Amino acid sequence: MTKLTLRAALALTCLSMPMLAQADETLDVVAQFEIQAPEPSTSGYIFTRMGVAETLVNAHSDGTLTPGLATSWEVSEDGLTWAFALRDGVLFHDGTKMTADTVVNALEIARAKPGPLQTLPITGIAASEGTVTVTLSEPFAALPAFLAEFRSQILSPGSFAPDGTGVKIIGTGPYRITAIEPPLSLDASAFADYWGAAPHIADVSYTGVSRVETRALMAESGEAEFVFGLDPASVSRLNMLDTVEVLSVAIPRTLLIKVNAGHPFLNERDARRALSLAIDRTGIAKAVLRYPEGAGQLFPPSVAGWHDDTLAPLGQDVEAAKTLLRNLGWAAGSDGILRRDGARFELTLTTYPDRPELPLVAAVLEQQFRAIGVDLAINTTNSSEIPAGHQNGTLELGLIARNFSLIPDPIGTVLSDYVGNGDWGAMNWQNEGFTALVRGLARGEGGDAERAQAAGILQAELPIIPIAWYQQTLAVSDKVTGATIDPFERSFGLQTMRWAE
Repeated sequence: MTKLTLRAALALTCLSMPMLAQADETLDVVAQFEIQAPEPSTSGYIFTRMGVAETLVNAHSDGTLTPGLATSWEVSEDGLTWAFALRDGVLFHDGTKMTADTVVNALEIARAKPGPLQTLPITGIAASEGTVTVTLSEPFAALPAFLAEFRSQILSPGSFAPDGTGVKIIGTGPYRITAIEPPLSLDASAFADYWGAAPHIADVSYTGVSRVETRALMAESGEAEFVFGLDPASVSRLNMLDTVEVLSVAIPRTLLIKVNAGHPFLNERDARRALSLAIDRTGIAKAVLRYPEGAGQLFPPSVAGWHDDTLAPLGQDVEAAKTLLRNLGWAAGSDGILRRDGARFELTLTTYPDRPELPLVAAVLEQQFRAIGVDLAINTTNSSEIPAGHQNGTLELGLIARNFSLIPDPIGTVLSDYVGNGDWGAMNWQNEGFTALVRGLARGEGGDAERAQAAGILQAELPIIPIAWYQQTLAVSDKVTGATIDPFERSFGLQTMRWAE
């Protein structure tokens, strides 16, 4: 059995017994994400994290934008024309040269597919010698940050079928793919003609393993050297081992309830406030996430400029929640569940097991909502059911973990989630004042005061209900050194890692 097939078998069967570490020189990476296809619009985050594909713009760990395949960029005085100077001497993994034309081709294909680029006021993308020019119909100050998002990765024309569908991943990164078996695994080797510093470890692999228990087992047994996405129970166990180092860092991600604000039980702000007041955020954060505090607001402290220390934090007050619901005409039935106009206050909360903490939090929420007379049914299913339910209107509540750093400037996620009817944001909720503020910020108008005002509107209206902030945790074998955590989750940092001596 080949190593690739062995890893795939492990992911499929979720073996319950430790396996012997492979006696080879491949750094094995394990995470919960499946490779849906060699398609950047769906699985591109895996290819950028593995160092296979790159973007025009990069981001430092504090969110500062830095050069990538573009060495610099500048914008015209009217804010409508951006020029990106391309790096010289960059080759794709098929040996062809990266040119302005190939960059335009990749961006135009990305812009034609669902994703952040499709939402921007772009009127044209043009190539000239060593430069790509993007023209806009209105100013958009965050454009460089959008070009750092994984779906904006620059791939060779040979990566795409004539209709733009991804068929191969031929990038420019320090690693090139040598084998790929969707949905579970890929192998990659150092690209000899990489334009930057050569990676220290020549061969790497990736395996998608859905069960967190299996991922932790692979870290414990030495089957994988880099294991991403661990639950608190596994972290406690792995911390006791001498052969594994557990790393963690606060990240710009929030666990929240996505609310269908058009639902007849939830279309009043006080109903959403009542649900929020029922939640013991600190208890959930400490018991389930092992995080010191709950989310007092949507944006964690790591989301620079959007977290507002002066904002009155969300808290728990069960009696206040009951009063709000009583004032809305709800009265308890014989079973303790509220009723109004013959309707029983029952809702379905949809969540997914990809993040192992979500079903646990859902179970806690079921108890806490029942304390205020709301009957909550839990539907644990595929994560794709959340956007599907958003689009067809059937979603009532969704428990999700939302990342505010996929685009390094949070304005990208805010625009998508709360103005652009994004699948993971507000549902059937609009606020003209909020929209005006956010669109102004996107144009480069306003600053911290306007961001604080926008955050305050979300806190008051609760189109989503924040619960807890996150820290990213991973396990690294003592066989390697130099591992770090990127709080923006753009890279696993494999090219700077070394085998321990």
